[in-house]
Amino acid sequence: MSGEDARTKFLEWLGGERRAARLTVAAYAADLAEFLGFLTRHLGAEPSLADLGGLKVADFRAWLTELANSGNSDATRARHLAAVRSFYRFLARRLGTENPALSLLRSPRMRRRLPRALSAPAACGIVAEIGGEARTAATAARDTALFALLYGSGLRISEALGLHVGEAPLPGGEEMLRVHGKGDKDRMVPVLPAVRTAVAAWLAHHPDQRQAAPLFVGARGKRLAAGVAQRALREFRRLHGLPEHATPHALRHSFATHLLAEGADLRAIQELLGHASLSTTQIYTAVDEAKLMEVWRAAHPRAAA
Repeated sequence: MSGEDARTKFLEWLGGERRAARLTVAAYAADLAEFLGFLTRHLGAEPSLADLGGLKVADFRAWLTELANSGNSDATRARHLAAVRSFYRFLARRLGTENPALSLLRSPRMRRRLPRALSAPAACGIVAEIGGEARTAATAARDTALFALLYGSGLRISEALGLHVGEAPLPGGEEMLRVHGKGDKDRMVPVLPAVRTAVAAWLAHHPDQRQAAPLFVGARGKRLAAGVAQRALREFRRLHGLPEHATPHALRHSFATHLLAEGADLRAIQELLGHASLSTTQIYTAVDEAKLMEVWRAAHPRAAA
């Protein structure tokens, strides 16, 4: 049996017995075709099933090296390797061909993408000035309240837009706001007095004062879409020369980064953000370290040595 015949059987099994989505099958088909194409060049002939079972660690590494030299990212190479591992599991279980060399390979190390926070003046400037770009006083009050809540309490845009009028944090109310987050989990977050004042100013314009009404609404009185908020900030950042990563989610990153820079406990930040695992929150320590290195390189006389 040829390697191509084995690939065909694997794809039939994937789409038939496993009922994988059409796009998933197509992705596996492309990745495995690339792998078999490499082996044809590497071995000098189309690989057979026996050839697949006899590949050495060096052969797999040569394949990954070619992928890297072709400009594929670590994430892309990891995806290709995952497809090949699935293929080989099928070969072992269904066609009796095993290759222990594959288990000795490590997946390419994925570089963690650090959250891109804004500077404190930039984040505060968005909250203070975004209302000035609105066409009406009501829209100005709404946008100010929304972005104040994102930066002041570290909410996700979906969490803020999911709030109802009856949950609005107002002056003189409860100190903590209950937020319904990912995984149907609730958490309590504090709300600054300035944020409460901004929310109260927006409620004065709110067209529907019922407790069950959405807190943030659009021009037609329906719950505000995330795209509308994203567009408002996109227009603001272009007018004010802010970086392209100045998005609603960047305000959440800024909330966490600025708290950490001021000495907040990592575990407390985890609770405020609603992260299930501390390891998710620990990425903000890398952001702080990156800023520290940036300052060191700019200021230390031996940094360029």
